[in-house]
Amino acid sequence: MADKRIDEPTGVETVGHEWDGIEELNTPLPRWWLWTFYATIVFAIGYVVVYPAIPGRHAASAGTAGWTSRGALAKDLAAADAARAQTRAAIAATPVEKLADNPQLLRAAIEGGAAAFKQNCVQCHGSGAAGSKGYPNLNDDDWLWGGDIATIHQTLEHGVRYPGDEQTRTSQMPAFGRDGILTAAQVQDVVSHVRVISGQEKASASSARGAQIFADNCSVCHGANGEGNRTVGAPRLNDKIWLYGGDRATLTQTVTYARQGVMPAWGQRLDPVTVKMLAAYVHSRGGGEALPAATPAPDAAPAAPATR
Repeated sequence: MADKRIDEPTGVETVGHEWDGIEELNTPLPRWWLWTFYATIVFAIGYVVVYPAIPGRHAASAGTAGWTSRGALAKDLAAADAARAQTRAAIAATPVEKLADNPQLLRAAIEGGAAAFKQNCVQCHGSGAAGSKGYPNLNDDDWLWGGDIATIHQTLEHGVRYPGDEQTRTSQMPAFGRDGILTAAQVQDVVSHVRVISGQEKASASSARGAQIFADNCSVCHGANGEGNRTVGAPRLNDKIWLYGGDRATLTQTVTYARQGVMPAWGQRLDPVTVKMLAAYVHSRGGGEALPAATPAPDAAPAAPATR
């Protein structure tokens, strides 16, 4: 410190250090910088007092303002719900099969259903609703119970083989091999027949035997020609769309042990409006079907010809 001196050209005191004849000046900080620094200290102290900031063993300090990020999120969500309340009320008051009569309301329902689908359904059906092995593709026109919006809504609301819901979709396919209904050889013959009617194999002696076994054991649900039966949720077998796979090994496993897939009853997990919006979204994916035409009463007058 004895080496400190006043630098004559600048009039500033040196710090007493010297390197190869170069000395360091003890130039004071600019006043504006100091005041800014002091202001940040005061702001930090005020922030710690007003907002949660000091970590504790179980929680941070509460802060005098009572603000929390969870509380702010709750307010934002409440505001968003209030903004959507009118639309949700309109959807709630409209039967799901009548949504298409109001294009604007249907569009809002589809958008809401898309958001709900991303949160609840993509884990099984995929982000694009294309499904995967054991999880249906919702973009095609192959449906177990039906693809009109009312039927889709029923399936979503009550689920598939969902315990605790008396209206859940249920189809019971016997485990033909495991339960001894068919021998291993007969299972292979049935598989051959199914692969023939689905266009995957040419007819053979095995498929000819399988045709009779199919007629005796399978046609009651799947139809004589494998066309399926939506009343009991029996899939169509004479196309190339498969839930688990149509190769011989997978079909053998299916016929031997059966399949018992489960989908939640979303009516027990989501509010009715959200379930309705999900139905609108799934129906809009491309495979949705028109509602079945109503059967006119016996004494009803014939409808007037349509005009264009």
